[in-house]
Amino acid sequence: MKRMFIAAVLMCVAAGGALFSQQKQPAPKSQAELEAVQAVFSAPSADERIKAADNLLTKFADTDFKALALQVMAASYQEKNDYEKTVIYAERTLEADPKNYMAMLMLATGIAQHTRELDLDREEKLARSEKYAKSALEMLKDAPKPNPQLTDQQWEGAKKDFSAQAHESFGLGAMARKKYDVAVTEFKTAVETAGTPDPATMVRLGQAYNLNGKPDQAVIVLDKVIAMPDVSPAIKQYAQAQKVYATQSKAKGNAPQPGTPAAPVQGDQSAPKPGTTTPPAQGDSKKP
Repeated sequence: MKRMFIAAVLMCVAAGGALFSQQKQPAPKSQAELEAVQAVFSAPSADERIKAADNLLTKFADTDFKALALQVMAASYQEKNDYEKTVIYAERTLEADPKNYMAMLMLATGIAQHTRELDLDREEKLARSEKYAKSALEMLKDAPKPNPQLTDQQWEGAKKDFSAQAHESFGLGAMARKKYDVAVTEFKTAVETAGTPDPATMVRLGQAYNLNGKPDQAVIVLDKVIAMPDVSPAIKQYAQAQKVYATQSKAKGNAPQPGTPAAPVQGDQSAPKPGTTTPPAQGDSKKP
């Protein structure tokens, strides 16, 4: 859902400069500041958005758009797969805007995704991830539109996608704990409640079914991903590998038991290695 996040930031705030929280909307104090803000949202790439946001914060230290600029930087680093800087700027966003649910969701997902079964501080990390996700879900219940130009339908779809992201983070945490039945429930909730189901989340659901010893259910959801016309090659390859794993296990009459590592995707450096839980992120999602 990484692409969904940056698309949501740009769609919701480009015109209105709104915050993903309950705070009042910011306003520029000068024409120069307005142009600096507009530069952030007209930048065509993650690197250029980061540069423009940093320029805004440097030149206008008292800007009302501080939280927004930091939020864009966090989402842009997330798009670049830079986990450490995503965390840094998402946390800085929350310092500037403690009720920013977009930053909470970035932290919830990122922390859960980078937590492993044998981490000594696993439970501390996962508790932190869950706290962010639960806080975001609570705030989303009555969250106003961050941009008045959004239609009610667009905003409801975006809220569903944000809620699905929270459930995905719960699923990732369950995978780290080897609670595969819980992971199935959370990933299934994320897929079924999203405004636009994310193919990467669907592959995670298929993997969780495999690890929970349910290859038939895994094949059903993985076939749906494989049949999608606009899915990135990396995700489709991972889905096919998981389907092979499920089919072979079923043919042998020996379904995967909890703890069985997932089949890696050969030749794809972005794919998870055995024992990990993260399929490559969808690179061409058009979701808000």
